[in-house]
Order: sequence, then structure tokens, then C-alpha cells
Amino acid sequence: MSDDGLHIESFFHSDTGAWSYLVLDPASGDAALVDPVLDYAASSGRTSTQSAQALVDAVRERGATVRWLLETHAHADHLSASHWLKTTHYPDATLAIGAGIHKVQATFRPIFNLGDHFPVDGSQFDHLFADDETFAIGGIAARVIAVPGHTSDSIAYLVGDALFTGDSLFMPDGGTARCDFPGGSAQTLYRSIRRLFELPDDTRVFVCHDYGPGGREPACETTIGEQKRANIHVRDDTAEDDYVRLREARDATLAMPALIIPSLQANIRAGALPEAEDNGVRYFKIPLDTL
Repeated sequence: MSDDGLHIESFFHSDTGAWSYLVLDPASGDAALVDPVLDYAASSGRTSTQSAQALVDAVRERGATVRWLLETHAHADHLSASHWLKTTHYPDATLAIGAGIHKVQATFRPIFNLGDHFPVDGSQFDHLFADDETFAIGGIAARVIAVPGHTSDSIAYLVGDALFTGDSLFMPDGGTARCDFPGGSAQTLYRSIRRLFELPDDTRVFVCHDYGPGGREPACETTIGEQKRANIHVRDDTAEDDYVRLREARDATLAMPALIIPSLQANIRAGALPEAEDNGVRYFKIPLDTL
């Protein structure tokens, strides 16, 4: 519990290394769910909601009211459970993402041949956050910080003294996000991270992914001060050219995320799965020799 009363519970999805969060103002009972994950088995194409149900159970246990379903970006490594949560449990919650989602949709609509009828204006979401836009979770003030570079729609949420960074910053020993996706830029990410480094050193940082470098247990919380001192890719004294050189060299060695093809097809739809075809079955498309 922070000084402002903010309560945060973290949930780890071991299959994808993803962290989701319940963010609660105990005084009002209002809550947000950040980056919820839909389970997906690539070998069978089966989905399940076990991980998302854990969030629902925690909300119920706390007697909370979910006001927000918050996405930090259209993830390329896991499917979002936001659509399932909204349609089955929290119809009055606002499902939100950064305004840059329209750029991601415009990029991937032709790649997946979704057709002109697929909107690329972000209308699949209830709200598109602008940079520096403010909102609240109960009585706790929150602010949106645009952090493009990993993707063009990446944002971070500063809720009280807690910063939810999405993929822009990992734990200090994990470094930073890759920048080689369409619309990505190492130079842009460096400048985004510099904005985050302007926050007070004791700002708590909650990451979206952790892969346990060196075999350590997965972790999700650090601070801005620790990031500035110890991040293996970008510290407070790291020059932009040095970061760009390191990031681009590392990106050149990375394979595509295992779930990028299904993830993006769902996540640019706010987590909704493709419509069923005339046989009642839903399908993800696999673009050959494209990505």
C-alpha cells in the first residue's frame, strides 16, 4: 500500500512472461485492470480464460468495481483478455489504449488483409488516451505518458506514485524493449525513456514483462532511481547514440515473438477474436514470407 492508499496486486503469466495488475483505490473501491492476458495454446489454437479469471476473482475478493481496462499497447507476445473481461464481467468499464493505436492498425490491416471494412481509427476501443491526458481511479489521480519507440501506440500510466511502463522498460537487468517492429524506433524509445527518467527517483515502476535473466525468479517492481542507476541498456548517463547502437545491434539478433501473428490480430481489435466464418469456426491468418 502506498502513501496515497493505492493498492496493487500483480499476476504473472508464465507462458509469456507477462505481468497483469489490479490497481485499486480502497477508499472508493474503484479499480483498473492493466494488461490482462488471455491464455492461448499455439499448438492447438485453443484459448482459455484461466489467467483472466484470477483477476476477476481478486476483484471480487476485494469487493472492487472495475472502472478501467487499461492497455499499454497492442502487445505482440500475448493476447489481451480485455474484450473478454468487458463483455462477460465489466460492461461499464472503459477499455482504453493510447491514441497511436490507429497507426498500428493501419500498419497491420494490409499485412493481415483485413479489408477496408476493418476500421483503423481505434473505434474498437472505448477511449484513446492522448499524451499527458489525466484521469482517475477513484480518488487517485492518474496521468498518461506517451512512450513510443517499441511501438507507435505505447503509453505508460502514472497512477499515484506507481508507473506502469508497458514494454518500454523491463527490470534493470532485463534492459529495454526491442524497437524493430513496424513503427518502432530506438531513437524514439530513448527519448521516451528520458521522459520517464524525469520522474522522482522513488517512483515505483511496474513492468509488463520479465523473463528472469540469469535464471532468477520473475519480478515486476523496481523504481525510477534503480532504472537510472542500473538498467543494462540505458542509464541516466547513457548517450542517445550509444543506446541506439546497442539497441539496433541487439534487435538484429532477435527472433520474432512466438505469438506475434495471433496476438496482433486480436489486440488491434481490443482483444476481440476474429468473427466466426460460415462453419462457425474462428481463424487467425498466417501471412507467409511477410513478417
